[in-house]
Amino acid sequence: MEKITENVYVERKLSRCNTSAVVTKAGVVVIDTPMVPAFAQKIAAEVRKLGPVRYVINTEPHSDHTSGNCYFGGTGIAHEGTRQAILSSSIKDFTGMLELISPETLPIPSDFRFCPPEITLSEKLTLYLGNHTFKLIHLPGHSPYQVAVYVPEEKVVFASDNVVVDDIPYFHQALPDLWLKSLEEYEKLDVNIVVPGHGVVTDKGSFRRMTKIIQDCLEAVRDAIDKGMSLKEAQEKLILANVFSHLPDNERKTSVMRMNIGRLYEYLGK
Repeated sequence: MEKITENVYVERKLSRCNTSAVVTKAGVVVIDTPMVPAFAQKIAAEVRKLGPVRYVINTEPHSDHTSGNCYFGGTGIAHEGTRQAILSSSIKDFTGMLELISPETLPIPSDFRFCPPEITLSEKLTLYLGNHTFKLIHLPGHSPYQVAVYVPEEKVVFASDNVVVDDIPYFHQALPDLWLKSLEEYEKLDVNIVVPGHGVVTDKGSFRRMTKIIQDCLEAVRDAIDKGMSLKEAQEKLILANVFSHLPDNERKTSVMRMNIGRLYEYLGK
């Protein structure tokens, strides 16, 4: 794991998401867990070297942030919507995802299980552990159930997939207008370090960069609708290409842009 501050560690290479650990005098708080069970086992073993795991916080409902919960121990915390998403998970669907992204790690280990949180929040929750404060704030955007984890003593916020600095954000469950409002709330936090859901650790400038990306995506799709383009026409023209021209063209980029356009068409058509 990469040491970010004196007490904060982030694993971003082996995990499908950024799995983080904050070391306090009373134990470790883990933020998000790896999707692939084999990798979750390895990272959990590394985290336990830092101290006993007291809590595991999931910042969103998607399986790439929650599936490894069972290997870390501790008490789970997440938004109520994330708990419901985990409870509705199926081994069949999970196996199908692993067949696509990590077939070499199959079969699923016999000790794997979906592990929903024992503690949930709807808007805010503050956890005090040792010499650290963990402020959990419901900030919808990438999904309706996004939770930011702000640790003022470290001047760090774990922003989950509300911040994407080196890839295309996923809009499949997005609430873009609320996302923009949430980014305004992030700006108010006294932080020097921003840990995104995926990719490199960044700074407060990422909030403004994300704001521009979302605004540009909304503008592109709204313009297509105003011009009378059908969804299929907009997807074929890949109208978000200019927004993400700095990223290499490949099949995945095209697929994600098509999905995002579909979601934005649905959202703006309400």
